[in-house]
Amino acid sequence: MKTRSTRIQFDLLVRFPLPCIMTIILCLSFAQRLALAQNEGAATQRPRQSVYAPLLKVPIAARARENPFEGNPLDATAGGKLYSQHCADCHGPKAGGTHYGPSLLREEVQHATPGTIFWILTNGVVWHGMPVWSKLPEPERWQIVTFLESLHPQSGRPANAP
Repeated sequence: MKTRSTRIQFDLLVRFPLPCIMTIILCLSFAQRLALAQNEGAATQRPRQSVYAPLLKVPIAARARENPFEGNPLDATAGGKLYSQHCADCHGPKAGGTHYGPSLLREEVQHATPGTIFWILTNGVVWHGMPVWSKLPEPERWQIVTFLESLHPQSGRPANAP
């Protein structure tokens, strides 16, 4: 036994086959175009770059700079105080990162040269939200680098070398 709605749908198809078929084709065509547009959009999206990618873009001369305070525990302590004042809000009190700034304990940072860290600290990574810290005197920036180096002595650098 057919219900009234089934009979009406069948009657429409019989009475007006061309408009019904055109409507079905139009709907299928729209669905296909929508699917293609979504696939094209996914294909053209650039992959997200790592927040650590700027470490690889530091000039070679800057990478080669040596930390004048490397291994000095007094400068590491002073750098820790400066870190608390200027960096901890974004990178966390123990440099583990927050939703504002990445972790500075990650391998990418720990294996970066002191000159690389100094350059990033000096010039910032403005497009990622890190400000330029060139207003800090150079010795204070090197103290922050010394503090960051002291966080991970197993990174290949001695923690308390003379």
